[in-house]
This record gives sequence, C-alpha cells and structure tokens, in this order.
Amino acid sequence: GAAAFAWPAALFLWGPGAWTDLHRHHCVQLVMALTGTIRFRQRQRQRWTTCGAVLVRPDAWHEVDARGTDVMIAFVDAESDLGAALAARTESHVAPIPVGTVAEWRAQLGKPTSLTAARVEPWVTHTLLRERRPPSIDHRVKRVLRALPGKLAEAEAVSLDAVATSVRLSPSRFLHLFTTSVGVPLRPYVLWLRLQCGARELARGASVADAAHTAGFSDAAHFTRTFRRMIGATPSQVLRRGF
Repeated sequence: GAAAFAWPAALFLWGPGAWTDLHRHHCVQLVMALTGTIRFRQRQRQRWTTCGAVLVRPDAWHEVDARGTDVMIAFVDAESDLGAALAARTESHVAPIPVGTVAEWRAQLGKPTSLTAARVEPWVTHTLLRERRPPSIDHRVKRVLRALPGKLAEAEAVSLDAVATSVRLSPSRFLHLFTTSVGVPLRPYVLWLRLQCGARELARGASVADAAHTAGFSDAAHFTRTFRRMIGATPSQVLRRGF
C-alpha cells in the first residue's frame, strides 16, 4: 500500500508505481524507482528515457511510466530550502538522476517493503539537504509550528495577524522570523500543511468533502483544485494510483 511522510512545504509518497499522463505543476518533483527502473519523456511521441530516478523542475511538462515497481515520489515547494536544493542538482527542466546517486539513495532508504517515515527523514535531512545547514528555529516559531496542525480548520486562526499576535510579535517581525527559521513563508507552509492533512484523511478512508473540511479548505472543489495545481493530479487520482 501507499505511505506518506510530511516535511515543511513538501509531501513524500511511496508505494506501487503507475503511469501519469503528460502534465506539469508548480513544485519540484522527484520520482525514484525503489527497485528497477522508470521511464520519462517531456512530450508525446518523444522517445522514452529509462532511469532509476528523475528530477522535474517547476512548470516543466513530463510524463512518467513507473508501472511494475515501487516508487518514492517527492512533491516539494519550489521556494523552500529543500526545493532549492533539489532544483540545484540540474540545469535541465527534466533530468535523470545519476546511477551512482540512485544506488546511494536506495541503500539509505532500505527495502521498499520496510520503508517508513523513520528511514525517509534522515535521508531528507542528511542527504538531500547535505549542502545546507539547518536553520536554528526561534522558540516562538517552534510554539507556532506545534500549534498550527490543530488549527487548520479555522481560517482566521492561521492568519498571519492571529499567529503573530499569539506570540506577541508584529506581523512583519514574525513573518521574517518564521521564513528564516523554516525556510518558507507562513502562507505556503500552511497550504502544504493542509494538503498533507487532506491526503492523510483520504488515506484513512474519509470522503473528499470530509477531508477538505478537516484540512481547512472551503469545500471539496477548493481542495481538489488546489491539490491539482500543486501536485498535478486530483486527490482521488493520487490515491487510486497508489502514490
């Protein structure tokens, strides 16, 4: 079955691979076969490129055939530290990851059947973000990070003004502190939290409408529209495909 791991302004999913039609989205995407290979191309009728993993920069058209293998897929906000670290790996819009790198990553993640969030987190921290020193997080930002997941259903409670007031800072001072601590501004951070929450609810068997409500979207259509814009597929498509 599929499993997921949340990271600030990112979503990691792993499970059985599938074929995704030609599409694009405004995030950095990494698709890695945990064993074997996948194929990708950038336009219809183009020859396929076979590789162990492919990196897709924001807004780049791509089609991926990952049938017959387990895959790890990362959707990462382009403005985040992790998005910048991934995008810096290639000049191309869509590029295969070198064979040696794929082998190193697979060794760190271990067998697909025993892959858990506990294996994914050190891989993200120590390998994907190797060149970037983790920022020190201000104690007031830590308080906000702990509180935000429980407030997603209330739009007002996660607004910049409300959050800044909760830690007795001006909105501008808090926003600067939050962005330097977390690596992405408050608004996209909250949006990714909502996507992660909605995906988690759907994986537990909730309807799209219930998942949208729990995650703080105004309705199912808003949730589906946002998910498609950022991930490149609807929530039900992602879950139906198994990743």
